[in-house]
Amino acid sequence: MHICVVIPTYNESCAIGDLIGQINRLGLELIIVDDGSSDDTVKIATACKAKVLTNLKNMGKGASLIKGYNYALEQGFDAVISMDGDGQHSCSDLPAFISKAEISQSALIVGNRMGMAKGMPALRVMTNFLMSKFISYIVKQQIPDTQCGFRLIKKEVLNKINLSTSKYETESEVLIKAAHLGFKIESIPVKTIYSGQKSQINPLVDTLRFLRFMFLEFVRPPKHA
Repeated sequence: MHICVVIPTYNESCAIGDLIGQINRLGLELIIVDDGSSDDTVKIATACKAKVLTNLKNMGKGASLIKGYNYALEQGFDAVISMDGDGQHSCSDLPAFISKAEISQSALIVGNRMGMAKGMPALRVMTNFLMSKFISYIVKQQIPDTQCGFRLIKKEVLNKINLSTSKYETESEVLIKAAHLGFKIESIPVKTIYSGQKSQINPLVDTLRFLRFMFLEFVRPPKHA
């Protein structure tokens, strides 16, 4: 199975060099999609010999993921593993995604941090729990950590879903639209890494945007393959 790693970045100069080095040592192909960073993220990633795609201005995490997905499809990859660029996802979990994808019929494999949530802020734990319950209800599949951006998506999904969002809600949109098309979603445990990183999520704006998206998805009739 031909798999690449896609990392959306925005001002991640502190962590991106080490992250690229770890992925290179695993022998995995890597695509960095930079979302208009104002720091040295692009310079560092380029110096590390990573493939770098850039947005001229900040467009949102979802827009960067979609750009990475489309590029991966154009390059003939069978699956994409997405992970964050701030060091909160452990590269040591990458082989587990690949091993699971090679034996599983599931089209999406989502990381589950909830079994190892030590260090995760209590508010984040509660928010993840509630959102995961709600989205699991909508998609009629059990997904313990729907907010985890560390996940593998096979090309069958990427070829069929039409994504309309561009911010943090895109990762939820992927799950919902894939499930409505009949794709199976599976979870695997991943490590939780919190070292005082500042979240780029705007608690008010992004929560309201997410709730609006979820309302529209809830009232919109599902499309089946």
